[in-house]
Amino acid sequence: MPRPVSDRITTMRLPLSKDNFATIINVYAPTMTNPNENKEVFYNQLASVLSDIPRTDKLLLIGDFNARIGRANDKWPLVMGNHGIGKCNSNGELLLALCSEFELIVTNTMSKQKDERKTTWMHSSFIITRCRDKMDIHSTRAMRGANCWTNHQMLRSKVAFRIRQKHNRQGSSKPTKLNTAKLSTISHRESLSRRWTVLSPNVRRRKTQHQTRNGQLCSRSCTTQPRHILASQAENTTTGSTPTTRSYRLL
Repeated sequence: MPRPVSDRITTMRLPLSKDNFATIINVYAPTMTNPNENKEVFYNQLASVLSDIPRTDKLLLIGDFNARIGRANDKWPLVMGNHGIGKCNSNGELLLALCSEFELIVTNTMSKQKDERKTTWMHSSFIITRCRDKMDIHSTRAMRGANCWTNHQMLRSKVAFRIRQKHNRQGSSKPTKLNTAKLSTISHRESLSRRWTVLSPNVRRRKTQHQTRNGQLCSRSCTTQPRHILASQAENTTTGSTPTTRSYRLL
């Protein structure tokens, strides 16, 4: 259910799958003509709400910010894309500073499109998400011609949340450390000696089998003759003549 924070901020947390959630924040920021005190109160409340959201949640910050962020992103390369519009105003500076603090990006500026698709009115509404989740947003654009009984254009965004599955790593437990302090006791040394007496015949047998197998492989490799020598012997056996010196080309 939506949870009102103030008359300008509302939040809602939606389940996506097991242990995965998406938090949506809807806002209506003070206009340019509002006193700076009202703007400061609004952005402080919004910053407090963003701080309480779990880092693992998907985040969508949407609404009418009554701001212009401009097209030059040299000051805010991680906060906005290369497809802004117009010039930045004071409300835009407040919004971009908030996005920079919480590692957010304005998705309106990520896709190349006509200027008429970038704004919803004189001062734009925005859809904002985390920088790490920007690939979840396929496009954000204003819908021209939609009859919404308002002078603002409808803003639409195509979103496909990518949910990372948690995998249990097998064999990731830390190896047990040897307690060498036990060797100081006579009883422990005697117990260890008895265990080694039982296990040592198996160790010696495996070592002998390994050496025998390696010796057989070496014997086979040493007795193998090159192909050109075998061809020469076959020819001498067939003709019955005395072997002569010939040059052979490797097959």
